[in-house]
Amino acid sequence: MSAESHRISLLEPYLDRPEPAPTLLKMLVGVQLTGFREDAGLAQDQAARALGFSPAKLSRIEAGKGRRPPAESDVRALLELYGTDGYEASVLLKLLHRAGEPGWWQRYDKRLMPEWFDRLVGLQEAAAAIRTFEIQYVPGLLQTPEYTRAVVRRGLPTAPAAEVRRRVELRTRRTELLLRADAPQLWAVIDESVLLRVLGSVDVMREQLVQLIGMAQRSNVTVQIVPLDVTNASAPAIPITYLRFGGLDLPDVVYLEHIRSANFLEDQDETEEYRLALDRLADEALTPRASLELLRETMERRYPEA
Repeated sequence: MSAESHRISLLEPYLDRPEPAPTLLKMLVGVQLTGFREDAGLAQDQAARALGFSPAKLSRIEAGKGRRPPAESDVRALLELYGTDGYEASVLLKLLHRAGEPGWWQRYDKRLMPEWFDRLVGLQEAAAAIRTFEIQYVPGLLQTPEYTRAVVRRGLPTAPAAEVRRRVELRTRRTELLLRADAPQLWAVIDESVLLRVLGSVDVMREQLVQLIGMAQRSNVTVQIVPLDVTNASAPAIPITYLRFGGLDLPDVVYLEHIRSANFLEDQDETEEYRLALDRLADEALTPRASLELLRETMERRYPEA
């Protein structure tokens, strides 16, 4: 078996995933097409020109972006141009077909799932490791339904009750990711102010801290708190989510959320800066054990049981 065939054979297990993973599969298709193009000795603009594609179109295909996977006719044309052998082409086309199956989150109203949020959820579903830093809210993957409801109502105070309910349902479904047999590793660094800011009510906050304490003791979850008395903490002014995908030549991705949009960074020089920033924050934060103690103390002191 050639090196290329061995490389693509590693993708075969993704054909049997019980849950669709369209974001991951689109990325894998794009990465493999990039490899086939480079093996054929073609630059991206040369390949695009040969097939009458715009450079932007081929760039999107190789990056695995967009709500939908690339058209099968386009992928077949690329495979033919690159001289891809039958086995490699068949595996890639099967991946492409599975990439067209909607993930659970894509069954929600598109008003609740703008393209940038659709991509974030898909990337989290595909990630092997997720690192996050939060300065205002408990990280979404660790929120209770009632805390989420308070967050939604704070951000959308005039939203109808039915919309709030659907948004809470969607966000709560996301938290199931951490309970799966193949759950990613989550490493969350949280500013202490998040624990002190009352959202909803004292009862909502107590329930949320109980949830944090329980999740922090799972083998796949690490929680660290940056205490308020660390005055020189190198905390950025915005939350950060850093995603890693466990091999297969997929780039790390940094997600930066704004009010009505988000940025996804994939350039290695940029993502490395954020990885180092998260490393510094983790160094300045309390250890996981001390963070767990602070969570318990805060819960009993500020949110005592009624």
